[in-house]
Amino acid sequence: MTDYPQLLAPLDLGFTTLKNRVLMGSMHTGLEETRDWPRVAAFYAARARGDVGLMVTGGMAPNREGGVFPGAAGLFSDQDIANHRVVTDAVHAAGGKIAMQILHAGRYAYSPECVAPSAIKSPISPFVPKELDEAGIEKQISDMATAAERARAAGYDGVEVMGSEGYFLNQFLVTHTNKRTDRWGGSYENRMRLPLEVLKRVRGAVGEDFIVIYRLSMIDLVPDGSTFDEVVTLARAVERAGASIINTGIGWHEARIPTIATSVPRAAFTWVTKKLMGKVSIPVITSNRINHPAVAEAVLKSGAADMVSMARPFLADADFVAKAASGRAAEIAPCIACNQACLDHTFSGKISTCLVNPRAAYETELLITPAPKAKNIAVVGAGPAGLSAALTAAARGHHVTLFEADSRIGGQLNMAKEVPGKEEFRGLVEWFETMLERTGVEQKLGHRASADDLSGFDDIIIATGVVPRMPDIPGQGGANVLTYIDVLRDRAPVGARVVIIGAGGIGFDVAEYLVEGDSHPTEDLQLWLHEWGVADPELQRGGLNPQGPHPTPPARKVTLLQRKAEKPGRRLGKTTGWIHRATLKMKGVDMRGGVNYERIDEQGVHVSFGENHAEAQLIEADTVVLCTGQLSQRALADSLQAIGYKPHVIGGAEIAAELDAKRAIDQGTRLAAGL
Repeated sequence: MTDYPQLLAPLDLGFTTLKNRVLMGSMHTGLEETRDWPRVAAFYAARARGDVGLMVTGGMAPNREGGVFPGAAGLFSDQDIANHRVVTDAVHAAGGKIAMQILHAGRYAYSPECVAPSAIKSPISPFVPKELDEAGIEKQISDMATAAERARAAGYDGVEVMGSEGYFLNQFLVTHTNKRTDRWGGSYENRMRLPLEVLKRVRGAVGEDFIVIYRLSMIDLVPDGSTFDEVVTLARAVERAGASIINTGIGWHEARIPTIATSVPRAAFTWVTKKLMGKVSIPVITSNRINHPAVAEAVLKSGAADMVSMARPFLADADFVAKAASGRAAEIAPCIACNQACLDHTFSGKISTCLVNPRAAYETELLITPAPKAKNIAVVGAGPAGLSAALTAAARGHHVTLFEADSRIGGQLNMAKEVPGKEEFRGLVEWFETMLERTGVEQKLGHRASADDLSGFDDIIIATGVVPRMPDIPGQGGANVLTYIDVLRDRAPVGARVVIIGAGGIGFDVAEYLVEGDSHPTEDLQLWLHEWGVADPELQRGGLNPQGPHPTPPARKVTLLQRKAEKPGRRLGKTTGWIHRATLKMKGVDMRGGVNYERIDEQGVHVSFGENHAEAQLIEADTVVLCTGQLSQRALADSLQAIGYKPHVIGGAEIAAELDAKRAIDQGTRLAAGL
């Protein structure tokens, strides 16, 4: 008897059956652009072995002008077909099914060759697109149908036609981007002509016994987006045009509302998909922030969809479905929706991987194989670096002893999980706890390791982390001055007026912690929707509240300062920084750069600005919080080296940086993989 009967039930499409109701949604990993086809095949085959019902590739360009960037992968030749056959053969050999996404970027293409319904520049690309004429539109339709035909020749089980997230077909649907007055613009019947013509031609190119998914934008979250009546009209027409399945798209890439970041509540938009259920007879897939089998099961049980799409959870754990099916859900490495190694990498032109699982997309490079000889290994420090090293070493057959001065594991993850919008870090710490037990790591918690404790081990790994760096400001030792550790870990009392010194990632985290107080919108969907101005699309076009966001009043008055003369938060994550800046702005946080800290006293912080220390002023504060960087905590490593040991030093103990769990976990895993 399974705990997830709805999730694991097969889905009959008539000409083929999917083994369960789980779709691995499309992710652009950058692997196809490497042209290393065995590596691409290894990535998808690993997920196929993990028993996902159906996978969708990252977006494949139908032509040069439709690629998301110059050189984007696609099926343009017989050689491309042969290359992709390497991937599909590997997936089929592993018992899986895979569909290829056909992605035309339209005005989102980062290329001077980009095309669109109208010559309106996107806010996320520097290029003004060329407005297509009739011949140009016909070329796009023909090229997309040809891409589908080639996908079938390459052995794919289906295609997904990308019609959401503000890409090319979506751009034709709304007046926000379609200002045409010919048969491709104006009335909704005209505006939906292009996606329907593409679908008809795709179906004609691939035949009836081939999966055709249409990715339909359920809620645009941009001005002048689709009405819900238009969404339903399109969905019904998509079914008539030959789609096998409708997949849900949520929000355009340019929308100023977060849709997949960790601060978005789990399953936050499934209620939108549910509105379409019963209005079409083909299966409907829901998506966004579904990262646990229990969440997916509840979504299906509620009648919100016929199938669930999870993308990044399959970066975190290729065996997600297999573990759920075999009663090992607690062993599923959790996607924490941090974006740090996946989307941030994608939009920086790097290979996408996973903070939690650095093997994702590196399956042929980062091998975790049985050790030729079991060793006794000591790991000192149970933060992310030490934990990943301990688990990897134990998985290879080594005997691992983990020393941790605190009474619990997690290190600075235990502070991250206290920040509103980072509650997913709780699940990551719980997963580490589970896996330490399952792999048999000997834990010595509440034990500050000394050199004597470490004698007799074959290898010693030092992962003792960091301590706060003190900034040398006169008065920083006052009773009203705290560090971020005092606030996030020790829950020290904080006054009503707060000045935070340091506007890096930790400073922003502390600011969010202090302005939210006891209300965590991430754990209260209705509060989150209200705060961000998301409306019922049946009542408001595009799902936007015309009055905009409605943030709850801040719990405290917070001022966030930094020395650098630049916009605070400029160096935060590429795809999430704007969310943190917008959150603090909504809460009335005063963010200032270019600040000189003259002194701190009982009244607050005395500051000035610029090289000449001009505009001296007092910022009144009951509490001052220092978020001024970190120093490596490596006294133990240095003492070991002094007496002749050669310890491996990793994580913050090696390089003091912001709370960089991505680097720490990757480094710990790679070190232990080679011991």
